[in-house]
Amino acid sequence: MDKFRMMFQFLQANQESFMNGICGIMALASAQMYSVFEFSCPCMPEYNYIYGIGLLIIPPIWFFLLGFVLNNNVSVLAEEWKRPIGKRHKDPTILRYMFSSITQRSLIAPAVWVSVSLMDGKSFLCAFSINLDIERFGNYSVMNGLTETDKLKLLARIPCEKLFEHLEIRDAATRYIKCISQACGWMFLLMITLTAFLIRAIRPCFSQAAFLKTKYWSHYIDVERKMFDEACKDHAKSFAKVCIHQYFENISGEMQTLHHHRTTGKDNSDDGEEDKRSDEEKLMGIRAQDDMNKVLWNWHTCKPPLALRKEHMEGENNGKLNGNAKGAANGLVNGHTHEVAKKEWAVYYSKV
Repeated sequence: MDKFRMMFQFLQANQESFMNGICGIMALASAQMYSVFEFSCPCMPEYNYIYGIGLLIIPPIWFFLLGFVLNNNVSVLAEEWKRPIGKRHKDPTILRYMFSSITQRSLIAPAVWVSVSLMDGKSFLCAFSINLDIERFGNYSVMNGLTETDKLKLLARIPCEKLFEHLEIRDAATRYIKCISQACGWMFLLMITLTAFLIRAIRPCFSQAAFLKTKYWSHYIDVERKMFDEACKDHAKSFAKVCIHQYFENISGEMQTLHHHRTTGKDNSDDGEEDKRSDEEKLMGIRAQDDMNKVLWNWHTCKPPLALRKEHMEGENNGKLNGNAKGAANGLVNGHTHEVAKKEWAVYYSKV
């Protein structure tokens, strides 16, 4: 359990690396799923196009939505978008930055699926086999005497090796469509790579200061939420500990007296008092359910402004500079001055 806890803490501390790893795993999973997936074209004019295009569109949409589900920042983005303004205004640029970062990571697995599908060419062949001009591939007599419906049925059987009798025509048509599909796949990869390069190369040139600002405050929102959750967990733990302790103390007077008789060691009693004191400090004066509900409601509806108080720090600095110590100014404590080492001078006179 300790190893799993350490691993979980490491992933929480390195959330960006963790999300990049999740995106890489999803990309590999999409490629592996396509290789394991059994492609079965219906070989019917009414369903070939729907099946082939659906194979190119529906799985990428599923991977895209799965990327949003696995990303923890989605809940942070939704909470920041829907929260009341209160004492802290909303910055639309921060919301756009968070949404764009989530979207970019979620698009990796769908892009891999589309690329692998186009490079393989089976879905492209199933979708567009009925649009082929079979006279380009030799043996024109195959289409002689066939109606338009029969021609479409014959062309729809090209992806199915066992249903199409003319193997030479099928091989030529398959190579032709797969060539077009692979060309589309390389164009798709080139377009994605060029777009990513332009985003990374051009964005810092125009608004580096604004980019740093939005990046900083988006990280702040994430860190603030984590620290608030940790503070709530610590408070809940201390609250439960004190509540259980009071329950066992108040449930019976005999139990309480028996407990006092058995505490013979002074060190143990001191440790218990220190634990009680630390738990009381962690409660921070919130000792009732209604009070805690009010605190949580106020945090949601009216978060504190992003302007930290520094009176305490200024008081300490002024005390150090002015020599304030226990209410005395310029180092004069209780009306006494600093002890200064006195120098004695000896003068000798000569009558010579």
